[in-house]
Amino acid sequence: MLRGENLDERIALDTPASASITTSTPKPAPVAKLPLAERSRLGARIARGEWAVSVELTAPAGSDLTKTKQQVNELIAGGVDVVNIADGPRASARMANVAVCARLAGETQVEPILHVCARDRSFLGLIAHLLGAQALGLRNLVIITGDPPKMGDYPFSTPVYDVDSIGLLRIAAGLNAGVDPAGKECEPTSFVLATGAEPAAHDRDRELRRLEDKKLAGAELVMTQPVYDPRTLERFLDDVGPLGLPIMVGILPLASHRNAEFLHNEVPGMAIPTEYRERMAKVGGGPAARAEGIKIAQEALAAVKHRVAGAYVMPPFNRVDSALAVLEVARDRMGARR
Repeated sequence: MLRGENLDERIALDTPASASITTSTPKPAPVAKLPLAERSRLGARIARGEWAVSVELTAPAGSDLTKTKQQVNELIAGGVDVVNIADGPRASARMANVAVCARLAGETQVEPILHVCARDRSFLGLIAHLLGAQALGLRNLVIITGDPPKMGDYPFSTPVYDVDSIGLLRIAAGLNAGVDPAGKECEPTSFVLATGAEPAAHDRDRELRRLEDKKLAGAELVMTQPVYDPRTLERFLDDVGPLGLPIMVGILPLASHRNAEFLHNEVPGMAIPTEYRERMAKVGGGPAARAEGIKIAQEALAAVKHRVAGAYVMPPFNRVDSALAVLEVARDRMGARR
């Protein structure tokens, strides 16, 4: 869910994972992709086996980025220099995240990760969007299908879904190889291609099959939904180990008992153990609840920090102080940020 950003696929699509494109001209041979370490700072860390960290921020509902830039500067001061910007999380209407990412990249020292979902753009629009991101200097992508509009404030909005995340990964991987979806030669892009996974998915076998398909489509990094049950995450890591994909574990500190119950009961793929919901119930809301939520998140991260490639922290309401507090238990893994 990632503060409303659906990193997994909950849409029953009638369209194939990738549209069928035919052309009468021979397809050009793919070019060698730029090495992962040369595409971005995040790519370099993953390629070197260094522990990676990103914090998700929600784009503003308006056009003023003053507060967002303040939050970014707090993160940088705390040793975090990569942020995720969601693409209309929970089908909300917010400032275009490509604009947010471009502004942050140009006006701060942070490196953004652009979420790209298939919900709002046609096949042609997605290609144009990716090429625009490349032209703006954005190199890190999280490819997702996207939450359906019925989840948001505008349920009458028309979803597109010409492709799902697997089809979109194929498009982006092809562009990285210098071949567009029509089979024509193009200037290669240099994206780091991340995708999502849901360790607590109800249909575990389907989730694992889709993750394998995502790797085949071009995924190079996995950023998971938040996980609270260490046994669930350990089992997931065991299952996906043979794929050889680096995993950044999703961590979402709970804000209150009400927040914990909402996530557990209303958000598909989010399972919060009874023990943790009872702990949140004892403190209710307010500062005490936030402190307990941070403690639970720290426990979850500490339990797996030596088994994953990094952490992906999603602080409620963009509370960057909560994200930095959670990451204190992983300072030994983070090392010097540069």
